[in-house]
Amino acid sequence: MPDFLQYPDRETLMENIAEDVAAQLQDAIEQRGGATLAVPGGTTPAPFLVLLSQADIDWSKVKVMLTDERFVPETSERSNTRLLRETLMQNRAVAATLIPFYQSADTPEEVLGDLTDAIARALPIDVCVLGMGADMHTASLFPEADRLAEGLDINGKGVLLPMRAPGAPEPRLTLTAAVLRAARNIHVLITGEEKKTALEAALIEGPAAEAPIRVVLDAPNTVEVHYAA
Repeated sequence: MPDFLQYPDRETLMENIAEDVAAQLQDAIEQRGGATLAVPGGTTPAPFLVLLSQADIDWSKVKVMLTDERFVPETSERSNTRLLRETLMQNRAVAATLIPFYQSADTPEEVLGDLTDAIARALPIDVCVLGMGADMHTASLFPEADRLAEGLDINGKGVLLPMRAPGAPEPRLTLTAAVLRAARNIHVLITGEEKKTALEAALIEGPAAEAPIRVVLDAPNTVEVHYAA
């Protein structure tokens, strides 16, 4: 069962999660000489990422990756990488190394090998921050996605997986459940009553295919859910 942390407002949530993540990255740097951070896309975590970019740690020893990405170039308004460059990869964090989740190609399968190699070298993740949709998806592990069973295999050897899902306008690339669950510290960031209701449903025992976030909520290491209305 994850730790559930409720905040009085979203500003306080963003400040606290930024402080927690920065402290865990610092611990990883001190203990292992470097740290790997995985963060979500979308607009919800943007204030947290901006705050984190100002953290006084040795960002030159931090590798940053997304948890998932839409298969679109950075010039696209829908690019998570673009948003990451505009939020986290600023201020002190400009010294961090960004591990790409996109290369120009017609399909994600064409560049999967190269992208996977770079990501695999940065594993395991020291700090993983995830979002969750109202449909209980996390990263790009969507209910009814074409390769969901493969992505949810907690014993699988895969690192990065192309994913296509109903309602998703373009293909995605996502870290697999096995990689996400192996993170040393996991944070789930959610806001709004709709997502709180979805979380409560996900905490009820049931198949991960119906609520993919379940594979993260029962991960072996510390999982904290950060919530504000």
